[in-house]
Amino acid sequence: MRDGAVMYDELSAVADLPQGWAGEQEAGKYRLKRDPSAGPFDYVIGPSSWKQWLHPPEVRLFAAERDNGAFRILPNTSSAPRYALLGVRACELAAIAIQDRVLLGDRFADPIYQARRKALFVVAVNCTRSASTCFCASMQTGPRAVEGFDLALTPVGNGCQYLGETGTDAGAAVAGELGWPEAPPDMLSEAAETVRAAARAQTRAVELEGLAEALTAAAEHPRWEAVAKRCLACGNCTLACPTCFCTTVEDTSTVDGARAERWRKWDSCFTQSFSYIHGGSVRTSVKSRYRQWLTHKLAHWQQQFGAPGCVGCGRCITWCPAGIDLTEEARALRA
Repeated sequence: MRDGAVMYDELSAVADLPQGWAGEQEAGKYRLKRDPSAGPFDYVIGPSSWKQWLHPPEVRLFAAERDNGAFRILPNTSSAPRYALLGVRACELAAIAIQDRVLLGDRFADPIYQARRKALFVVAVNCTRSASTCFCASMQTGPRAVEGFDLALTPVGNGCQYLGETGTDAGAAVAGELGWPEAPPDMLSEAAETVRAAARAQTRAVELEGLAEALTAAAEHPRWEAVAKRCLACGNCTLACPTCFCTTVEDTSTVDGARAERWRKWDSCFTQSFSYIHGGSVRTSVKSRYRQWLTHKLAHWQQQFGAPGCVGCGRCITWCPAGIDLTEEARALRA
C-alpha cells in the first residue's frame, strides 16, 4: 500500500501484501477500507497495471557522445530484468495478451517489450470479489483466468487456503517443488462458485455485439459534445489503462553538446500535441480526442487487431476525475 492505494511494486516479504484491506471503487472514486475478513488479494485492482513492468513508462533507447568531431552511438547493453508477477487478474492477463499482439505480433517486434516478456513468470489470482467498476464478464476476459499464466490461485475457505492450477511446464515444475497435494472435489466446487459469484456481482457491462459498427456510425452524435464538456483531457484513463501503448520520443543533450540521449516515454491521445503533424494538431478539440480514444478502444482496435482494446478492468472509470463512465458512454452512443 502506498499513497492510499494498492500499487504494484517489488515484494520482499509476505507482510508486504495488503492483508485486511478492501477497495471501494466508483466513478471518480477510490478508497481503501479496513476489512478483517479480506485476504491479501481482495483489493481487486488499484491504479497501476503490469504494463509498467513490460512496457515501461520511460526507457532510454540509446545515447550518443561526441568523438573527434563525430558522434559515437552508445546502444543500451543492459540485460532485461526477469520478473515474477504475483496477483495478476484475468482481465490483466487479457491486457498482456493484447499488448503481445500489438508489440510482438506484427512484422516488427518491440525489442524492449520482447526481452521483458520472454523472461516473465506469471502467478494469476482469480477474482472472488468484483469492484463496482468491473465489467470483465461482459468483455469475456474474467473474472477467471483461463490462459496466459504459469500458476493460477483461487482463494477458498475464507481466504485461508488457495486452489492452485498449473498453466505451463514452468508452473508445473514450481508446483512440484512445493509438493502441492491433489485438491478435493469440494474445494474445486467452492473455488468455481466463488468466481461465478464475482461475475454475477458485476453491475456494469458493455454489449459487444454490433458495437464497433454502432460507434462508427455515431461519429457525429451530439453525445460526443456532451462528454467533452466534462472531460478534462488529463490522460488519466490512458495512463491507468493496462492496454494503451502510445509513446513519444524525446531527445536531450548536455549544455556543451558532448552527449545526447534519446528516451521513449508514455504519451496519451488526449494531449493535443500527440496528433501534431507539420502545421498543427489533427485533433484540436477535446471532443475529437475523446471520440478517437473511445472508438479506437471499442471499434477500430477490433478491426485492427482482432479484439477490443478494453478488458473491462474499470480503471478508466475509477481514475477519471470527472467520473466519466466508458460503459455509460458506449450504451448512450449505441442507443
